[in-house]
Amino acid sequence: MKKTVLLAALALALPGAVLASSINSIDYSNSGGTLTASTVGGLTTLTLSGSELSEIRNFPGGMVTGDLGSVTFTTGALTGSLQTGGTFAAGGSILITASNGAVLFKGTFSGPTMWEALPGANGTSSYFLVGSVAGWTGGGTWTTGNTFDITLNVGEGAFDGGATVSSGDTPLLVPEPGSLGLLGTGLIGVAGAVRRKLKA
Repeated sequence: MKKTVLLAALALALPGAVLASSINSIDYSNSGGTLTASTVGGLTTLTLSGSELSEIRNFPGGMVTGDLGSVTFTTGALTGSLQTGGTFAAGGSILITASNGAVLFKGTFSGPTMWEALPGANGTSSYFLVGSVAGWTGGGTWTTGNTFDITLNVGEGAFDGGATVSSGDTPLLVPEPGSLGLLGTGLIGVAGAVRRKLKA
């Protein structure tokens, strides 16, 4: 009985141990494009269009730069003010595509997204949008616990419903396929050992 309990405890601990060392972060950077606010039925959302994917860090094979694709998104509904800051509800969508149209990431904002106004010198303003995203990579792997952020410098005055994006960043935590296969094989072996022990 003690051995069965020990095997069961090992089976529960194994996934955490393997996954802790088998997660990569692929970091997608973008710039340019237009962030536009729209209000429909009293609900205000932001939409990003035309933003170029300019750099991919930690990509298998190394860092990639150049005209790589695009980043688009639509947020959930805003609580607060576009000019002074607030929070966008979970939901909306985010899509990162390669220049050949292949989907690199397709997901949604998985929690509230902060919209912060940052006053600068001489009456200038910057805005910062940051939140969590979850979804599927182009390889079909589910990823969650990712941070998305985007920065706008609007010059003098406040955000008036449209501005050019200064920079954006989306680091995605992606499990390594090889480690996941090893985990699956290990769990099958542990399950077989537990089954044999229970039959004995």
